[in-house]
Amino acid sequence: MNQSSQFFSQRTAITLVVANMVGTGVFTSLGFQLLDIQHAGMILLLWLIGGVVALCGALCYAELGAALPRSGGEYNFLSRIYHPAAGFISGWVSVTVGFSAPTAAAAITAATYLRSVFPELPVVPISIALVLGIGAIHLGSRNGSSVFQQTFTAIKVVLILVFMLLAWWQVDTVQNVSWIPQFQDLALLGSGGFAVALIYVNYAYTGWNAATYLSGEVLDPTRNLPRILMIGTAAVTALYLALHAMFLTVAPMQAMAGKVEIGYVVAEYAFGPTGAALIGGMLGVLLVSTVSAMLLAGPRALQVMGQDFRALQVLSRTTANGVPAVAVMVQVGFTLALIITSSFEQIIVFSGAILALNSLLTVIGALVLRLREPDLARPFQMPWYPLPLLVYSVIILWTLIYLVRARPLEGLMALGLVVLGAIVYWLTQAGNR
Repeated sequence: MNQSSQFFSQRTAITLVVANMVGTGVFTSLGFQLLDIQHAGMILLLWLIGGVVALCGALCYAELGAALPRSGGEYNFLSRIYHPAAGFISGWVSVTVGFSAPTAAAAITAATYLRSVFPELPVVPISIALVLGIGAIHLGSRNGSSVFQQTFTAIKVVLILVFMLLAWWQVDTVQNVSWIPQFQDLALLGSGGFAVALIYVNYAYTGWNAATYLSGEVLDPTRNLPRILMIGTAAVTALYLALHAMFLTVAPMQAMAGKVEIGYVVAEYAFGPTGAALIGGMLGVLLVSTVSAMLLAGPRALQVMGQDFRALQVLSRTTANGVPAVAVMVQVGFTLALIITSSFEQIIVFSGAILALNSLLTVIGALVLRLREPDLARPFQMPWYPLPLLVYSVIILWTLIYLVRARPLEGLMALGLVVLGAIVYWLTQAGNR
């Protein structure tokens, strides 16, 4: 077996980061943000802050990933830094909700956009078929997964760029918006509305850490992982800013406020009803890449948990090609269950909260590891330490506090999932004894 078939290339890992990030959030969040923020400059500032937060988190993860190069993401980091129980609960959260919920949301959104072209298509069955089909591809080989992921991520980026250029070219009247916030607008920065809007932005940026879930399968991870995380996150930040500049100049804010299908609304103003239907179909196709990326990264956390816990050993089984087949099928099963049982908004808010908490504990873990093991080899050290760590931790903690206040039910659901993970950990330990 040659080296290229044993490892994912740097290019595949970067496309994984991009595909994980560019999904449902960027095409659905703006409508919720415009309910409280009616200034174009403040909206772009919101997305810029989200990008800076993601880059700060990526710097922390890059240091951890280079120092602790093993697949599993937060499961690997928290087990090593805090306690195996913390890692297990983190892995449990990532697999049951962290990857399955965004995958379900992306599949539902893709099916909804495809229905704009073919109105008779049922959303739930199409979502299920999409997940099953992509899951089957990832049960094949790493090479097959790599080609599929790179191809559809490239298609996604090209389609988004084409959408932006055509919308600016075709729209009859460009919206007259102000890009420079006034002094009174800056007061929004400390408001609850801005914090809630930032929750949706953070959800849209979720996925910048995806490459850490398959660190052990990336060629030379100590050298390549920091580069992968930085390039992927920076590229998506630039893409998000350009995309929202297009949204705000093509369609009026009043038409987008409170709407989920932002891409379709903007396309109607730029191309008319027929063109909007075609763009809707296009957006459905580009979300295939997001579903694929989630089903590629998520099972690696399950696989590593299976290697570490005898009661879950079945999850570590791989095919002759090294693919964690059982873990892939379990991930697909969780995703299908969420598609069938949950609403779109509840999936986003619930998973956004649990993922933010997971990454917050990991970023703080970079500080804990520096204090506890100062002599540990760190092939990459975050620049401007501890500034990236502090920026990420303060902003994420601030948004989580507002989220719990605004949506206590989802907060309780997240707490319940953590408690259930602790119970499952205790049962696995009892089984081992």
